[in-house]
Amino acid sequence: MAISTRYSDAIHIMAFIYIYQNTKLSSENIAKSVMTSPVVVRRIMSALQKAALIKTTHGSPNPVLAKDAANITLLDIYLAVENDKPLFTVDHKTNPQCIVGSQIQGILTQHYHEVQSAALGRLERITLQDIIDEIITNYKSGKDD
Repeated sequence: MAISTRYSDAIHIMAFIYIYQNTKLSSENIAKSVMTSPVVVRRIMSALQKAALIKTTHGSPNPVLAKDAANITLLDIYLAVENDKPLFTVDHKTNPQCIVGSQIQGILTQHYHEVQSAALGRLERITLQDIIDEIITNYKSGKDD
């Protein structure tokens, strides 16, 4: 099963919109940076718009952030594109006659919930502005990572 990149692409798109706000921001131009299709960019931007994180005008290549980047958290973006999708899923097809198979689902569900709560709590403390600042700092210092 492939792991979705919608979330990281959404953060990428929002940072791109902010950094290149004074240029033509068509889905084609954004897609070149994300290295995906303009259709994927438009789908992600639609989710971001529905979550009131960006504003777009139909037919105009001029999306803008709907609020200050310092007031948009990575959790906001995650919820916009992933709809609170679990980070981990438990295999529900285990053998109930087996010691491991009969216990693993409940145990993993509990631990996965704890990990997800911690991860989402951390995402709530990182802003889009933090990401943008790191991008600009790394770019200016010549870092490739």
